[in-house]
Amino acid sequence: MMSKLKALFGGVMCLMLALPVQAEVRSKAVTYQDDDVPLTGYLYWDDAVQGKRPGVLVIHEWWGLNDYAKKRAHMLAELGYVAFAADMYGYGHVTRTPDQAREWMQEVTADVEGWRHRAGLGLEQLKASGMVDEDRLAAVGYCFGGATVLQMAYGDAPIKGIVSFHGALPAAPEESKGKIGPKLLILHGNKDSFVSSEVVDNFRNKLEEAGANWEMDIYGGARHSFTSPDAASYGLENLRYDPQADARSWARMQSFFNEIFK
Repeated sequence: MMSKLKALFGGVMCLMLALPVQAEVRSKAVTYQDDDVPLTGYLYWDDAVQGKRPGVLVIHEWWGLNDYAKKRAHMLAELGYVAFAADMYGYGHVTRTPDQAREWMQEVTADVEGWRHRAGLGLEQLKASGMVDEDRLAAVGYCFGGATVLQMAYGDAPIKGIVSFHGALPAAPEESKGKIGPKLLILHGNKDSFVSSEVVDNFRNKLEEAGANWEMDIYGGARHSFTSPDAASYGLENLRYDPQADARSWARMQSFFNEIFK
């Protein structure tokens, strides 16, 4: 009887050893500083992936570094990237109140160079992980974060590309002409009342004048925050989840990364 149990146990162990190692996304908090402002971002990676791989910076919506931004960073890690969800406001600065979100956002965006610098600090944390190929970096942003990654591109940040999901659309400044190195993918909802058609037209015209490598996908019927399942819970009429636009924009991002990271 004992010999049979040993044989059975040995067979189970051989089977377990033959099975592939289960991938697991790991994360850790990373504290850093912008002068006297303490910041805390979150790094995500799949520990089953060996060697250096592309890295993706994630910039949150105007609500602050909440669970939604962290979820997207986790999803990027599931795809095999190292992702860093950066903190643009300061440790603990998360809200569900539009007035508070607007105040924090305006504090950051009032100084464009300071805005770009803080985003760049997040990129430095991503590189400091030691897990990324520094020649294959990108940045994605949502809402305020979409405008942030565009500003990184206008400042010719050392990245291959940016993806803006339902972001504000600041126009490329005059001084960026011929100097926008990253490729740009802009994913926009056609019914986003925060961004007028005049703003969209000016945005596209300025990108053309600047000689940028850009693409803009517009989703019919989609409003602001179309990628966020909890969008309607904030009580703003223009915030609505759109599962079709969410799925299509995420797939488009993946094909874009396949292109720029090849």
